[in-house]
Amino acid sequence: MIQDIAPHKYHVEYTPCTPTSEDILFIFRGSDILVHEENGRTWFPAVGGFDIKSRPVFLFRIDDTNIFMTDVDEGVCFEGWNFVKPEYFRTAAPHWKAFAGITAVQLHRWYAENKFCSRCGAKTKRGTRKRCVICTECGKTVYPRISPCVIVALTNGDRIMLTKYNKSHSPYRRYSLIAGYNEVGETLEDTVRREVMEEVGLRVKNIKYFKNQPWSFSDTLLVGFFCELDGDDTPTVDEDELAEATWFKRGDIPATQSLLSLTNTMIEHFRNNGS
Repeated sequence: MIQDIAPHKYHVEYTPCTPTSEDILFIFRGSDILVHEENGRTWFPAVGGFDIKSRPVFLFRIDDTNIFMTDVDEGVCFEGWNFVKPEYFRTAAPHWKAFAGITAVQLHRWYAENKFCSRCGAKTKRGTRKRCVICTECGKTVYPRISPCVIVALTNGDRIMLTKYNKSHSPYRRYSLIAGYNEVGETLEDTVRREVMEEVGLRVKNIKYFKNQPWSFSDTLLVGFFCELDGDDTPTVDEDELAEATWFKRGDIPATQSLLSLTNTMIEHFRNNGS
């Protein structure tokens, strides 16, 4: 999965420091990020690679390399380099750079969305000791927030339920699993039951935890569960969200694109090992 970058090591601890010229600098133009591609591999700028006046902001560390970010104005270009959308990191290589890139995107997005206090409307400033923003007027402190979301592999013997999103709900066009956000006051298991009922109108039993995954594309912590059908197997599709909900036998499951996501990892686990 995207976070599995061994032998590289991700250090999330907030340890801001003075950047060296060799440290990585993520350069953002709006929500786009600067990269260079060569022979199918992705490269990021070094702090000393460009003459940028703004002060880099510490993000995190990979191995012994500190990673920073900065912003440039719309219209700014760098010869030989291109600004790409966050979705680029679904296929970027090497793998650890895909993880570093989308994690930087998530943090950049969070900083950009928290420039003003939600309590009093005053400007915020970045924390110096912790990864947070602090209101300059009322002192409210806000830390990055991550939304828990369940991924549900609903099985019935040697069959698994695969879904496709409605075009108006999501641009993702490949087969997926039932999924949904955890709501206030819910356990994750209750979220599994509710989401399956809401999306396909089916009851479940024997809910079992599988794995979890940070998913920076949507600011979520994905939590995977396998569960079994309890009763009638005829789906009633929520057409506001789904275009299709189909039972597939293990041998007929469509090919997955990669094992980058928890969803595809769970589909392949069922294909190869059962629930």
